[in-house]
Amino acid sequence: MPPSLSAPASVSPSLRLSLSPAGRLHLQTGPAEAAEAAEAAEAHGALDAAVAERIRAAFAAGQGRGLLHLGAAEVDTPLEPSLAFFRELGRLYVTALCGVADVEEQRERVRVAVPAEALAELVASVPPMEGAEYLDAAVLERLLGEVEAAFQEEIRGFAGAVEEYFQAQSPLWSVVGRVHFHLAENKNDPDRPFAFLATYTARLSRRAQQGQARAQHLPLGQALEESSRTGNKQGLLALLVPVERAAARSALLKELFDSGELFHPLAWTAAEAYRFLQDVPAFEAAGVVVRVPDWWKARRPPRVTVQVRIGQEVPSRLGMDSLLDFQVGLAIDDGRGGGDGGGEAPLTPEEWRAVLDSTAGLTLIRGRWVEVDKDRLRELLEHWKKVKRAAGADGISLLEGLRLLAGASLGRGSDGAGPGAEEGAAQAEAVSWARVTAGDWLGEVLDQLKSPEGLAAADPGPDLQATLRPYQHLGVNWLFFLQRLGFGACLADDMGLGKTIQVLALLLALRRERMEVKAGPRAGSRARAKAQAAASAVLAPSLLVAPASLLGNWQAEIARFAPVLRTAVVHPSAAPPTQPAALGAWSPDAVAGLDLVLTSYGQLLRLGWLAEVTWDLVILDEAQAIKNPGAKQTRAVKALKSRARIALTGTPLENRLGDLWSLFDFLNPGLLGTATAFSRLAKRLGAGESPSYAPLRNLIRPYLLRRLKSDRRIISDLPDKTEVRAFCGLRPRQAALYQQSVEALAAQLRALPGEGIERRGAVLAFLLRFKQICNHPSQWLGDGSYAAADSGKLLRLQEIAEEIAARQEKVLVFTQFKEMTAPLATHLEAVFGRPGVILHGGTPVAERKRLVDRFQSDDAVPFFVLSVKAGGTGLNLTAAAHVVHFDRWWNPAVENQATDRAFRIGQKKNVLVHKFVCRGTVEEKIDALIEAKRGLAGELLEGGGEVLLTEMDNDEIVRLCSLDIHRALDEG
Repeated sequence: MPPSLSAPASVSPSLRLSLSPAGRLHLQTGPAEAAEAAEAAEAHGALDAAVAERIRAAFAAGQGRGLLHLGAAEVDTPLEPSLAFFRELGRLYVTALCGVADVEEQRERVRVAVPAEALAELVASVPPMEGAEYLDAAVLERLLGEVEAAFQEEIRGFAGAVEEYFQAQSPLWSVVGRVHFHLAENKNDPDRPFAFLATYTARLSRRAQQGQARAQHLPLGQALEESSRTGNKQGLLALLVPVERAAARSALLKELFDSGELFHPLAWTAAEAYRFLQDVPAFEAAGVVVRVPDWWKARRPPRVTVQVRIGQEVPSRLGMDSLLDFQVGLAIDDGRGGGDGGGEAPLTPEEWRAVLDSTAGLTLIRGRWVEVDKDRLRELLEHWKKVKRAAGADGISLLEGLRLLAGASLGRGSDGAGPGAEEGAAQAEAVSWARVTAGDWLGEVLDQLKSPEGLAAADPGPDLQATLRPYQHLGVNWLFFLQRLGFGACLADDMGLGKTIQVLALLLALRRERMEVKAGPRAGSRARAKAQAAASAVLAPSLLVAPASLLGNWQAEIARFAPVLRTAVVHPSAAPPTQPAALGAWSPDAVAGLDLVLTSYGQLLRLGWLAEVTWDLVILDEAQAIKNPGAKQTRAVKALKSRARIALTGTPLENRLGDLWSLFDFLNPGLLGTATAFSRLAKRLGAGESPSYAPLRNLIRPYLLRRLKSDRRIISDLPDKTEVRAFCGLRPRQAALYQQSVEALAAQLRALPGEGIERRGAVLAFLLRFKQICNHPSQWLGDGSYAAADSGKLLRLQEIAEEIAARQEKVLVFTQFKEMTAPLATHLEAVFGRPGVILHGGTPVAERKRLVDRFQSDDAVPFFVLSVKAGGTGLNLTAAAHVVHFDRWWNPAVENQATDRAFRIGQKKNVLVHKFVCRGTVEEKIDALIEAKRGLAGELLEGGGEVLLTEMDNDEIVRLCSLDIHRALDEG
């Protein structure tokens, strides 16, 4: 475990914000993850109880009130990253409001606009937090509307002036007196090319014709005359409060104030103007309104920077260990930033000399003023020239280049380019005097990864027995492109968007491409077939590692969509005689010539030979299984050798820093550096008044593709309802009870006559018993324990629920047994961290509507457990995006009615239906039987699968109910 990502034994509860899929903010108490809480406590300190209570009270009055409070009243409070992030949104609004000259006249109807660029920059800087994947500029715009409504409501109830309101929130927002500092260019005087004037808002003058109020500015010197003439010293003192506050932060302003020059128009040299411009943030923070030329208004002015261009040419080899060329020079940077180009043409030799001879801090180049720090430029130029000499002809490492492009340099001690390279680069990043840009080759690669719509198509050919949706085509193309470069890829699509079929299409495309290359374009059909066979025999197989509970799903999907893939399952559930019964029979030689080998995370720890093979691809399903870097399972995964690596997950891992580091340490080892270096980076990004995680997100963005079901571009391409089988194993205790029950059924059938109601009753009773054992041994035994470790279904439900919880979505869980509703709810509450609701036959009729209303309207209610009989009809539960059939009614009509509680008029989300089936048991066999008969008349299935069984003879019944121990047993 990375030292700084581990948590102490006890972590104090913290206050944090999360964002729901609907874009609502929720204030939560207590750490989501102990590690993140420890990080926050170390970086920002403990939150004072009084502050926490103020924040809670504000959000209790509405999220607009809460955001306004953060932005207006908690401007100096050390806050946890999610609170600090949304404080910045509130501050943007208040800052814009303070810039309105006639705000008092408009106080209850004032409208301000926050620049779209500022919102985009804020989105890019979102910290790791629950729901960050749902954040975009549109969400921030809507939240700003709520902040504005909250301000108008508060100011209507405030007796004083707007200035007094902000003074009451925080002295930093004081705008008493409306003092303005103006700096303008004076092109008529080359020696003193700038003019300065301090003014104040004396009054609001109303223009008679338009009826509009305008601020009337007078020179600040007139305020002295006015005070002397009228004797209004209190008014003058109030006017100068922000100026005095600013003078305490600015040596220049103190000089002007003490000498009296502040009260007169001034002509300035470029050096004097530069001193003033550097102090603009201090003036604005004190409440002084500053007007400066447009070229300085951006967050960063134009300046001459050291420009480092990386990856102009195609490297000699591809992969994360590639070495890239780079060049160093000076250029004007317009402040738009980014690591993928921009800026202007390099400076000419004459411009170089002018820059390095400058003493003013501002230099006129190409007709405009730019910022210059010649000493820093000399230092950085020398640093990068040393780096270039140290790298020699080989160039800089791709890993280091990518980090520098993203602005996520890891600091001293990582594997940077040459001795001391990262330390100098980190310093350059800190003061923004060096800019790293991507050359033609690297820029094109990164553009394609970030916007994969233009990638060349990867063709799985006719061997794919399915039609891919457009977004799935894009995903396959993206995976194909990344693996060709030798880069690791994380496909993080929402559950139900088809990660499995995209991987199968990729494997088929790779198989097709390699066979065609080996066969050659001119080979005849017989020669081509022979060459293809030879090619496939020497291709290294790919390895897919998944939780044992998902291996059955993968087998079913391969059989359905890609049956041509030659596949082996290296797991006890692999059924003989098609594969060796003993795992010891497998070896590197035994898998040669296969396309894909499937195994579980547990088997990696038991079968050492898996780490001896150099696989083509290593693919992890449910990749959050390696989130703990210190676990044996994680170390076993990272010991695997391959040409490229792929991770599949529906959980937003980039919202938890420890998980993110471990995942990328598998995908692209070294990209995020060592755990210690990454921890330093995370602390640096999260430090300061307005932390920004944009560099980290920019660094991982090319290798992570995530599509959400809520994305309008995706949902328009989805069916309204997607049904999937969730195959589950049996735990040892379940398997033993099941086998005993099969033997008891066979004995009873032998003792009963061939027909009659007694025989039929016995068959139905045993089918019920099998269902109960498949659910949980405690349901059959009645011992009340319901330990999750004893039920393969509960473990599978936990896996699914964890992903649903990470997405903050809602789920309906159906069971036909009233006695299972409470254990299911208890288990789900532990996963979601909060209770849901339960409905069964014993629920009072008057209570049903209240439960439905709670589930539909309350974001804090994550699940609804229902018995099929009580909740299968008559309810409208469209808040759910998932439906789980924990046990099967074995009647498609009844199951569809239950599913339609979520999938009905008013549902705006794609509904994902998970049908639980225990492998190797009667559940799997009846499911297959019903699926085969689904095309028949509905009345044939109205009685459910149980009726079909009662019509069979004894041998058929026992055979159907028998246990396939190899398929059923869940051994990890």
